[in-house]
Amino acid sequence: MPFLNYRTVTYSPAYTIVPTYECFNRCTYCNFRTEPENSPWLSLSAAKDIFKRLKKQNVCEILILSGEVHPNSPRREKWFNLIYDLCELALSMGFLPHTNAGILSFEEMQKLKQVNVSMGLMLEQLTPNLLQTVHKHAPSKVPELRLQQLEWAGELKIPFTTGLLLGIGETLEDCWDTLEAICQLHQNYQHIQEVILQPHSPGTQQSFDFPAFNPHQLPEVIAKARQILPADITIQIPPNLVKDEKWLLACIEAGARDLGGISPIDEVNPDYPHIQENELRKMLQPAGWDLVARLPVYPQFDEWLSGDLEAGVRRWREEFGVLSSSILG
Repeated sequence: MPFLNYRTVTYSPAYTIVPTYECFNRCTYCNFRTEPENSPWLSLSAAKDIFKRLKKQNVCEILILSGEVHPNSPRREKWFNLIYDLCELALSMGFLPHTNAGILSFEEMQKLKQVNVSMGLMLEQLTPNLLQTVHKHAPSKVPELRLQQLEWAGELKIPFTTGLLLGIGETLEDCWDTLEAICQLHQNYQHIQEVILQPHSPGTQQSFDFPAFNPHQLPEVIAKARQILPADITIQIPPNLVKDEKWLLACIEAGARDLGGISPIDEVNPDYPHIQENELRKMLQPAGWDLVARLPVYPQFDEWLSGDLEAGVRRWREEFGVLSSSILG
């Protein structure tokens, strides 16, 4: 992604919509999922009310983040249709949807491509060893399934975000192997926008009894990731999980150039409130970094969009006062 200058960091003005918190996976580090009976599904009318309020808040991206309904469940079609309808509604009201809903079929991804400017799925870690520990009761965390998802995204020309979860029992070599796999897929399809490096941060709901990933180690991981990944893939870190200002700046100096979606609540890590734009700017500016808003699709992928998606992206680029060749992804 091109930048105005070397000292630029981006973020997405975003809001997260959760169709359901229920999930058939039971990852032991998860602070998001609930049992089905404890998670009523979001209605379209409730979502519409939320979108109306957001119209006045300069929110661009609507992240549709959902727990997973089992692929063989009789409710799967209803769940998928709700996600599609939420994306369509968000797009019709002027927002740019980005969906991360776990493992999808090729046909489901193909349909969601029609109403999303980009999509995402965390690889987390590709080592099969985690299937005996944190992913023992998480059928959709099988590495081959998640790699297949990234490959399908490439075949379908879907701008894609993926990432690693750090500190869940992997080794550093496991991290490098996962990054190499992302690199290989991107070389084949040129479709990966961002790679998120997300440090495990213990929450109040999880059963995984393991300390937080050492933030002092994160700059080292970022620097190595920057060596492995192609230059056109941006490295993203979540600033609310790197609360120490010194180490946040160290992560940026090491090669992280995006801070992700900044919204009122981090649904994945609810114990760690997002640091808002003004506070981030106060951290970055004294060190000579400019904080700049971006769209949930990077400029090099504009040609993959058509119809309402292309028109919506064009409107937002004009709204931000720049053309598609600008830094605003």
